[in-house]
Amino acid sequence: MDASPSGGIRVCSVEAMVPGRRDRQTGTMRPDSAIDTAPRLFPSVPRWGRDLIVAVLVIVPAFAPVPFPELRPSGPLVYAFAVLPAAVLPWRRRWPRTVLAACVALYLAALASGTLAPGIALAVAIAAYAVANRLDRRAAAPVSIAAVVVVVVAGSIVIELTSGTDTRFLQIGLSVALAGALGDATRSRRAYVLAVLERARRAEQTREAEASRRVTEERLRIARDLHDAVAHQISVISLNAGVASSALETRPERAREALATIRTASREVLGEIGSMLTVLRTPDEGPARDQPGLARLSDIVESVRVAGWDVVVRDERGDDPIPFGPDIVAYRVVQEGLTNALKHGTARRAHVLLRRDGDDLEVVVTNPLDHSPPDPDRPPSGFGLIGLRERVDSVGGVLEAGPAPAGFRLAARLPLGPAASAARTPGGTP
Repeated sequence: MDASPSGGIRVCSVEAMVPGRRDRQTGTMRPDSAIDTAPRLFPSVPRWGRDLIVAVLVIVPAFAPVPFPELRPSGPLVYAFAVLPAAVLPWRRRWPRTVLAACVALYLAALASGTLAPGIALAVAIAAYAVANRLDRRAAAPVSIAAVVVVVVAGSIVIELTSGTDTRFLQIGLSVALAGALGDATRSRRAYVLAVLERARRAEQTREAEASRRVTEERLRIARDLHDAVAHQISVISLNAGVASSALETRPERAREALATIRTASREVLGEIGSMLTVLRTPDEGPARDQPGLARLSDIVESVRVAGWDVVVRDERGDDPIPFGPDIVAYRVVQEGLTNALKHGTARRAHVLLRRDGDDLEVVVTNPLDHSPPDPDRPPSGFGLIGLRERVDSVGGVLEAGPAPAGFRLAARLPLGPAASAARTPGGTP
């Protein structure tokens, strides 16, 4: 799986994560040569060099006597049965079963002709190693066992027919079996190394995805905090600036009140931004910036009333305390609703309802809606509702926003149960 820049996770196959290629006959993944996944007798020797060494090991013993006097160790057949296995062994990596079958067939042909080149038994062992190394255990075990049985039984039959009982062919069969076991061990080690690499890559990709997710969450949190710190106060400043401009000559006292409100709102927004920058510049993960709750509801309502708006608040929460998370989110719902009313509303009137409904807290902000064409100079909006919806979702609530008979309605239903109170701890940012 891969981490996308947006923080999502894209799932990919194991083959895409483990460098290598798929064997066309066996269907198994072969690792790149740069990864040391199996011990090699000659690690620095190229493949053709290893094939040459194997050919020498198979052909040279043809000039040595065999430990079976009953079998003729000389003549053209001896050299033929030495060269032919050496010729097919280089193909053992691509067609391991076929090469093992060919070597066993040459071994049987040598026994049938009464001639046994010493290297042909070594060729069978090398081919058995390749089968166990290249194939999975389920596919390699029957082939290797059959090869051992054929080598032992056929050799024993020939010796018994010529000179009586002899168990020396058991040694050859044991050598073939040991070669197969060594090949299986090599394959198992390679599979283990590939599994370790896969787990390491998965862990690294998981860490990258988690880091990307954290960056995305932090970016969204900063965007929400910035909007909460600036949007409402800027709306108050803009509205009071218009009031001061229109009342400067006719109602200077009203203009001075509006300018005082602008000064207060400016100080508050600068303080909010300064507090946010302090938190962002702190290298350690200290306590998060304090978040206002419904205890400061009167402050935000008063800032709107000073601008000449009539804000009616119906508080039906009762005396039971509100959990930390829903308390902060409820405050942000009221703040966003009044901010939108200042920007888009008419009649300078807004209604705020806070009501406990069973285990839920209902927060509703309504205001008459301005149906006039939008001001082309007004900056784009809608980001506040996006951030507010994320806040409401963080405590398991539901947010609704849209036209209503009384104008525009922003409503949130926030659960007050244990899950909501545990959703965010004090100091966090819902």
